[in-house]
Amino acid sequence: MATEDKWKANLEKVAFMKQFPGLLGAWEALKGKTIEAVIPLKGKQGAAAIICSDGTFTVAPPMMTEPYELGETLTAGRALLEPKHQNAYVEYDRLAKRDKDALKQARLEKIIGAIENNLEQIPELKERLKALVKEWP
Repeated sequence: MATEDKWKANLEKVAFMKQFPGLLGAWEALKGKTIEAVIPLKGKQGAAAIICSDGTFTVAPPMMTEPYELGETLTAGRALLEPKHQNAYVEYDRLAKRDKDALKQARLEKIIGAIENNLEQIPELKERLKALVKEWP
């Protein structure tokens, strides 16, 4: 089932992000590090990716990091982090693509299911679908 595959793909991606190499889990871990960049995150007011010159990073405010914040941090900080964590980014890209593909498949199955479940109750649906198909190049 595509919906279950999407859910599993997202769980796997989130679990990987939370174990991403260089991710600091405590503020004390920043001691003595050189901050290379602070990148504001769009997803939450006041959140920022803090990237250190040694390839470590964290998300501010403190690590109660939501998956969307961590994902945005990995994207926003990619230019600085990827040279130090190339293999992790290869794996992250694979998992993100799997998650995206599973979402696409789940949406497709949901749409097809809705059409199939409503064809008998809405006879004009079949004609409308035929017309939509004809409109496409």
